Amino acid sequence: MHEFSVMSQIIDSILSETKKRNARKVEQVDLELGEYTMLGEEQLKFAFEILAKDAILDRAKLVIKYIKGKIKCGCGYEGNVQVSEDAPHRIIPILECPRCKGAAEIVEGRECVLRNIRMVVPDV
Repeated sequence: MHEFSVMSQIIDSILSETKKRNARKVEQVDLELGEYTMLGEEQLKFAFEILAKDAILDRAKLVIKYIKGKIKCGCGYEGNVQVSEDAPHRIIPILECPRCKGAAEIVEGRECVLRNIRMVVPDV
């Protein structure tokens, strides 16, 4: 379950930011996730819940926004690819160009970005 490992790194980044700002509590975490990351939303949320327990993140809300993927092929095609809903993690491991059926390169959709942390900090 690589979601647990990824979320552990995200939590470490959040804790580092809370420490810099002397935060008392984290209320919400906004995460942007590319559709080709092969990360499961439910697994990420479960890992967040476990790792946040008994910490400054306890009861914080995790909001995940998906970023649409984009592929590029040697034939000139640039765009998205249809993903089978029954495929594991909603993605096919080898991306095929919908125009020429050749191998395509992912140009967008592999991102996993910690976009925002809403935290309670002391008055300055």
